[in-house]
Amino acid sequence: MVDFSLTGKIALITGASRGIGESIAKALAAQGAQCILVSRKPEGLDKVAEEIRKEGGMAETMACHMGYLDQIQALFDNVKERFGKLHILINNAATNPHFGELTTAEEGHWDKIMDVNLKGPFFMIQKAVPLLEAAGGGAVMNVSSINGVSPAFLQGVYSISKAGIISMTKAYAKELAPKNIRVNALLPGMTDTKFSQAILGNKEIHDYVIQQIPMGRAAQPDEMAGAALYMVSDAASYTTGACILCDGGMLA
Repeated sequence: MVDFSLTGKIALITGASRGIGESIAKALAAQGAQCILVSRKPEGLDKVAEEIRKEGGMAETMACHMGYLDQIQALFDNVKERFGKLHILINNAATNPHFGELTTAEEGHWDKIMDVNLKGPFFMIQKAVPLLEAAGGGAVMNVSSINGVSPAFLQGVYSISKAGIISMTKAYAKELAPKNIRVNALLPGMTDTKFSQAILGNKEIHDYVIQQIPMGRAAQPDEMAGAALYMVSDAASYTTGACILCDGGMLA
């Protein structure tokens, strides 16, 4: 039997206050995982946690800014003290303060994007390893993007950071496989979230992008949850280093 159950598993999801992170957290909780919801601003997590609990799931919140290593260390110190182990890590939090040509990107744009989108997830995995080992192994899923495969116009720095996530996923997958820790990546296409409103909110850009998608529409956040559930469950027990596209056929 294919086993998607997460009963007894502890899962940490970053960027869980809305969008794809919220949808993934709810999907994991529905399968029995005890979810640790993480975001830069904890207030935004309360609504998600309450909705999970109303459905009979388990969720608690912790604050952490992915761009600061001291906060990442404090987060994992907290998880260790509270649970002593971890089974699932979802690196979903991301930012993109620069929407424009690469030649107009400022150092501050570059630093913020790389700190949150790449450095943060790198050290999240590094700090999670002892807790994943304490659980007897586990699964990491990094949220990259189709932009990491084919850079998007006016999203160059963001695309570079997401390409780094793909390489990081494969590097960690090879290194952590002997520890019974699987590392995979989700590559969403255009998804209707607050994060993507700079594109979807502009009719000209929206129409151009939608024309490139064979399915003819943007995804809803919930449409990312199934692939995420597969990657972190025992259904994917022999899957590591994989990058799964959920893009409506855009890169086909």
